[in-house]
Amino acid sequence: MNVKDAAWATGLPSKTLRYYEDVGLVAPARAANGYRVYQDSDLHKLAFVGRARSLGFSLDDCRALLSLYEDRSRASADVKALAQDHVAQIDRKLAEMTAIKSELQRLVSACHGDDRPDCPIVEGLAGEKKMKPAA
Repeated sequence: MNVKDAAWATGLPSKTLRYYEDVGLVAPARAANGYRVYQDSDLHKLAFVGRARSLGFSLDDCRALLSLYEDRSRASADVKALAQDHVAQIDRKLAEMTAIKSELQRLVSACHGDDRPDCPIVEGLAGEKKMKPAA
């Protein structure tokens, strides 16, 4: 199957398929004319990586997951540990985003939103002074 058909079958853009080959996640065969030829096993790997990426796994994590996927003697504990580490990373990012949201809400609530030029949001972003919430 050529790259266009493989892209359609996996739901991934052709450019992504080429990139995954460039970074060593898949290695499709080459036809005599040099074109990529994707086998069913390549499609399974690509779909696997696509799903893992949609869950936020990094390329290195995908490489490790693919290795575990292909290792029939793997321990499920190894897969679980990798997934648990990813959940912990997501939790840290959520905490960071929550803090960012709180700070932005504080700045927004301190802004009167009127025609005056002074703006606590701009001042807060510039780090000029601490804001009190608007009354």
